[in-house]
Amino acid sequence: MAETRERIVAAALEQVAAGGYASASIQSVARRANVATGSVYRHFSSKAVLFAEVFNRAAEPELAVVQRVAAETQGTAGERIAAAAEAFARRALAGPVLAYAQLAEPVGPAVEAERLRLRRGYRDAFALVLREGVEAGELAPHDTDTYAAAMVGALGEALVGPLAERRSGEALVANLIQFVTAAVPTRIPLEA
Repeated sequence: MAETRERIVAAALEQVAAGGYASASIQSVARRANVATGSVYRHFSSKAVLFAEVFNRAAEPELAVVQRVAAETQGTAGERIAAAAEAFARRALAGPVLAYAQLAEPVGPAVEAERLRLRRGYRDAFALVLREGVEAGELAPHDTDTYAAAMVGALGEALVGPLAERRSGEALVANLIQFVTAAVPTRIPLEA
């Protein structure tokens, strides 16, 4: 049972990576997993439940990479944020179909709820670096959650067009790094 379930999830993830969520019908997933359509429904009560699991299967490793890069990069808070943004962008651009599906493709409420949870995870990774920068006296005090959410939102939004067009390049990555670096509040404002 567990092996069949795993085969279904892997097949659904492969289908989404190849053609997005819109291409992943239960029939196409069953065909790819070499199981009957009814077998898919024995393991997943609905397409939405299957897709939510597929979303998480694809998203969690990506989030873990960004969290690790943000935590392990040596340097200033700005350098750590830049490294995390670069990892985010490069990994998305390396798998544009899946990244677009994860970031922007219209999906049902179950996947959208997981998408929101994922965005919070990225926000939290960036906010942790910003908080540590404030605590170290390196950054001006600021609302770290709002700044982090704005950075993550901007990164995702800036990548949607290039991912949809299967367009990438060093200039795009460099611009995203420059943007997030500029958004880090590095100067402590003078008191009036």
